[in-house]
Amino acid sequence: MTAVHPDLADLARGDLDSREEHLYRLLDRARDHGDPSAIAALQAMVRDYRDYHRSIYTRAMNQADVFADPGLHEPLLEALADTRYNCQAWAAMGCAAMGVRAAVPQLVELLGHPQWIVVDEAIKALGVLGDASDASVVAALRPLLDDEVEWVRQRSADALAEIGGAAALEALWEAFERRRFPRIGYLASGLALFAPEVIPRLMEAAADPDPNRRYWAAVALGSTGDEQVVATLERLQAEDRGVTVFDGEVRAAAKKALRTVRRIQAAIAARRPE
Repeated sequence: MTAVHPDLADLARGDLDSREEHLYRLLDRARDHGDPSAIAALQAMVRDYRDYHRSIYTRAMNQADVFADPGLHEPLLEALADTRYNCQAWAAMGCAAMGVRAAVPQLVELLGHPQWIVVDEAIKALGVLGDASDASVVAALRPLLDDEVEWVRQRSADALAEIGGAAALEALWEAFERRRFPRIGYLASGLALFAPEVIPRLMEAAADPDPNRRYWAAVALGSTGDEQVVATLERLQAEDRGVTVFDGEVRAAAKKALRTVRRIQAAIAARRPE
C-alpha cells in the first residue's frame, strides 16, 4: 500500500481549523520558498478535490497562482461544472489564475448562475481569459452593462476593458452614450483604457450640449493620463457651469480629472529609468 504524503493527510484529517491552518502553511511554503513538496501537495489536492472539504479547496483557490500548473486544467474544468461540490466560483478563480482558456464556454454559461459569487468570478475570469477575437465573450458580457445591479455592470465594464478590441470598445461606448444609469464612472474608467484611440470621441463628448455627457467625458479624459486632453479639461474647469442629474458639476469633474492626469503622468515618469 502506498503511503499517503503527510502534507496531504493533514489536509484531509483532523478538525477543519487544523486543516485550514495546515493549508496556509503549505501556501506560505510554496509562495515564499518555492517548496516543491508543498506545491506538489497543493496540486494533488486540486486534482482530487472531491476528497477534501470545500473550505480547503476555496481557500487554496484564493491563491491559485502560487501552485499553478498546466496539469491542473482538467480537474479545474471538472470542478467548474461540478454543481454537487458547489465550488464553481473558486474553480473559475483557479481557471483565471492558471490561464485555462478552455473554460470560456463554461464561464459564459455561468453568467446566468443563481449564486452571485459564481457570476462575479465568472465575469472576472472572462476578463482574464477572453480574447478580443472571440466575439461570443463580448456578446455575452455586453447585456450585463444594463444589469440592474451596479456591481454586475462595473465588473462587466472592467472585463470588457481588460479583453480589449474593437467590439469591447463599441460595447462600452454604446453604454456610455445610452447612459441608462446616472452614475457611470465604471464606463468612464473602462473607456479610458482604450486611449489614445478613444480620445477624439471623448473630446467630442466633452463639447456635447448634455452636461451629463460632458461630466463623464471629463472623468474618462482624466483617466487616460494623456497630455493632449489637458486643454479640453482646462476649458471645462474654467467655463463649464453645467450640472448633472445627481448635482455633479462639470467643472468640478474637470478639475479632478486634471489632477488625475498629473498623477498618472508623475507615476509614469517615476518608473522611467534615469
